[in-house]
Amino acid sequence: MHYIWAFLVGGAICVIGQLLIDFTKLTPARILVGYVITGVILGALGIYPKLVAFAGAGASVPLSGFGNLLAKGIQEGIAEKGLFGIFSGGLTSAAGGITAAMLFGLLAAFCFRPKDK
Repeated sequence: MHYIWAFLVGGAICVIGQLLIDFTKLTPARILVGYVITGVILGALGIYPKLVAFAGAGASVPLSGFGNLLAKGIQEGIAEKGLFGIFSGGLTSAAGGITAAMLFGLLAAFCFRPKDK
């Protein structure tokens, strides 16, 4: 049953993004930033962790999950380091994901030769 809920919640997040692309004049970049900001806000309010507990990877893998991870890291950073935790907490909590994204992007750049249009 966990797989079904993960699929439904993750799919709903994707459907919302597709509807925003189809029916608004928002660019994909603005939609992605909106997802991160939404994750930060819902994470700070304590709503998104409940969604992650319910849907698992269906809620933690999309960009809104990244925003939630940043909010959680900042909260932990403030608890540990005070005001300076605002600057380091988010990056510390998301360092693994950021590093993986950069390494896989570099690997893809080495494997494929993009050409100018």
